[in-house]
Amino acid sequence: MAARRALVEAFVDLMYRRRDVRTAFDTYVAEDYVQHNPGLPDGRDAARDPLAQMFDDPGFLPEVVRLLVDGDLCAVHLRISRDGSPVAAVVDLYRWDGEQVVEHWDVIQPWPVTSANDHPLF
Repeated sequence: MAARRALVEAFVDLMYRRRDVRTAFDTYVAEDYVQHNPGLPDGRDAARDPLAQMFDDPGFLPEVVRLLVDGDLCAVHLRISRDGSPVAAVVDLYRWDGEQVVEHWDVIQPWPVTSANDHPLF
């Protein structure tokens, strides 16, 4: 389990903290990667380029809040900001096969304008 956690941490560091999507995908994502987000195509190369463009935008900031690893699955809970203001909470769920990501799902919740409590989404 520690080896899987280290592998996932390395992927998350490249992808979200360093925002080096191209290296993260080329290193850790299988060529026949299955993408469940309907706005992105299947396949490592086809998904990599639109994601890299989004992450290259200096106003876009993904902040890793939580990282869960359980067997061949990992979940990354993210606070997404644009130009300094939070815009969404995201959970990216990845399935791994060996040392490669083979499948991805995400859940995206827009940041609320108002909240009944002082800790919305996180």
